[in-house]
Amino acid sequence: MSMHPQGGVASRDHRPNAGIDVAKQHLDACWAGVELRVANDASGWDELTAKLKAAEVDLVLVEATGGYERGLVCALQGGGITVARVNPRQARDFAKSMGVLAKTDRVDARLLRDFADVVSRHKDRAHYITPLIEVERLELAALTTRRRQLVEMRVAEANRLEQANKLTYRSIKRVIAMLDKQIAQIDKDADDHLDRHFKSQRKLLDSVKGVGPVTILTLIAQLPELGLLNRRQISKLVGLAPLANDSGQRKGPRRIWGGRAPVRAVLYMATLSAIRHNPVIRQFHSRLIAAGKAKKVAIVACMRKLLVILNAMLRDQAQWSAVKQLQMTETG
Repeated sequence: MSMHPQGGVASRDHRPNAGIDVAKQHLDACWAGVELRVANDASGWDELTAKLKAAEVDLVLVEATGGYERGLVCALQGGGITVARVNPRQARDFAKSMGVLAKTDRVDARLLRDFADVVSRHKDRAHYITPLIEVERLELAALTTRRRQLVEMRVAEANRLEQANKLTYRSIKRVIAMLDKQIAQIDKDADDHLDRHFKSQRKLLDSVKGVGPVTILTLIAQLPELGLLNRRQISKLVGLAPLANDSGQRKGPRRIWGGRAPVRAVLYMATLSAIRHNPVIRQFHSRLIAAGKAKKVAIVACMRKLLVILNAMLRDQAQWSAVKQLQMTETG
């Protein structure tokens, strides 16, 4: 492993890697001895993209930061720069493994650069690379997020009705009516957007019993990798792959952990419906229960099976067919 003369580990072809710490107002970047702060806006993205291209940077690593990184990622990808967007927990664990406990924007940028050096040479490098983000999918993701916010507000208001008195009851009901109207408008906007930009994907997913409009919306908006990865990779990405917990002679129970919580939440609801109405998932669930599996374990296994089936369908551009599902999932 060779060290770059200006700091950081050089990649295999001696191109530097970069780390960018993302904040609401600014970006701190670090590569090949260069440390730079720019505004987190279009002009800052353009300046940073130009400098990284001039430096022939191989890989840029950023943290997922509640959406503040989206514009930057789009700008970098638009400039032909490879980007890996990682979970903040992964970046923090890497920092701790390096013995770095201090946390500032500049320190984080340096550590992200060091993390990029590792990812750039990893045998599974391609799995860490963020797929090209389409503007249409970003817009759909924004609609999905807003819908979830409105639904959460409606649930909170509905819960307040139980303890409302005469003076507050009408106010809460008016707010609920307003939220219902907003949710209906979001649903219409999302429906139109799906028809314009993701009609074929929607048609395939809609052919599966148990997979409803909210599940389809969330999968298309927040799981662009669906149909592009194999069954193990897509399960791990969503957080449905059972992870080993062994040490020496001890064989610990397998557990799911991490992944994309919003996707997992809609898959849970879709699976409950599929267990009742989808013959493939219903039979699979019955076999697991008959084998003595706990109910929660059986549901998670059905979630994983449903996800693998959906992944295979988009990969093969094939509509639902109960007869073909076993063959499709086995080759996925």
